[in-house]
Amino acid sequence: MLGAGYGLIERAAIALEGERIAWVGEEAELPVEFAGAERVDGQGGVVTPALIDCHTHVVHGGQRAREFEMRLEGASYEQIARAGGGIVSTVAATRDAEFDDLLARALTRVDALIAEGIAVIEVKSGYGLDLETELKMLRVARALGEDRPVRIVTTFLGAHAVPKGMQADAYIDEVCIPALEAAHAEGLVDAVDGFCEGIAFDTVQIGRVFDRARALGLPVKLHAEQLSNIGGTKLAADYGALSADHVEYATDADAHALAASGSVAVLLPGAFYTLHETRKPPIAAFRKHGVPMAVATDWNPGSSPMGSLLLAMNMACTLFALTPAEALAGTTRDAARALGLEDRGVIAPGKRADLAIWDISDPAELSYGIGINPLRTRIYGGRP
Repeated sequence: MLGAGYGLIERAAIALEGERIAWVGEEAELPVEFAGAERVDGQGGVVTPALIDCHTHVVHGGQRAREFEMRLEGASYEQIARAGGGIVSTVAATRDAEFDDLLARALTRVDALIAEGIAVIEVKSGYGLDLETELKMLRVARALGEDRPVRIVTTFLGAHAVPKGMQADAYIDEVCIPALEAAHAEGLVDAVDGFCEGIAFDTVQIGRVFDRARALGLPVKLHAEQLSNIGGTKLAADYGALSADHVEYATDADAHALAASGSVAVLLPGAFYTLHETRKPPIAAFRKHGVPMAVATDWNPGSSPMGSLLLAMNMACTLFALTPAEALAGTTRDAARALGLEDRGVIAPGKRADLAIWDISDPAELSYGIGINPLRTRIYGGRP
């Protein structure tokens, strides 16, 4: 059946009042109080909630295209790192970049996402690894939302990597947590993230960051089980995290824990594709336990240089076997849940009027197309 699983209403009408949705239903049942309202004709297109990219790293300096070439030429991760590549190169470029340069480059990335009907973008820090640069990145992220009609959700990712010349424990205690406290005091943080992996931080170290986040009243999320399983997903669930992201190595028990905590599993097929990974997230377990699954770009200069959420939807279907309906829910309703946003991601009375009108006849086309952007109009807070 056309639109199965989407709750699709044919010949629908949506009434807006200010920034909110006032009514939605079949056009023939439009309440009389909206009969004289200004009308926008959808011309047979499909209206969805505006999309939400709930995991990005769009604020950063430099690029790593040469590393891409080196990998194709046979270089290992270790060889690339010894040549000055990897996250260290992005950290150096981000530290060196001036605020205005970081902002200008990030705005081009944000514009590309807005052009695909996106109204909310999560932006992480984590390429500073020192107090000054972490704050600079978060200030740039806040400025993005001031310069463009888009909601920016900022995430402190100080526990992203261990900088050269420091031990992980010392970095957490002497740099990461003080930077978190300074960023929170400046009003720059909406949530706190970490990279829980053998090449980054273990569960005890991340737990210290999360304890401080909890004391500050900030929600948490976690890069977990991307390359191995060291208990990150369970840790995220134990802290009631908004989400656990990547989760390729998560288990059935991890899925059960996420379901019990109400956490979202954020799928990032761009990194899976770029890194030539073969271990897929346990989609069947997530379905069995009722874990919401979000989909995001993970736009970053190293492991997912992908600036298209529509492409991420296609990849989530082709690589991870999501249905197109799950992919759309993953970039709307469940992406909103992954950011703790209760007032958007669905078309319903009282919700924020962030909408997208597409030149398509079936919602499945959004995941079906590769390199195709059928957006006709994005409506942000009730305004085209």
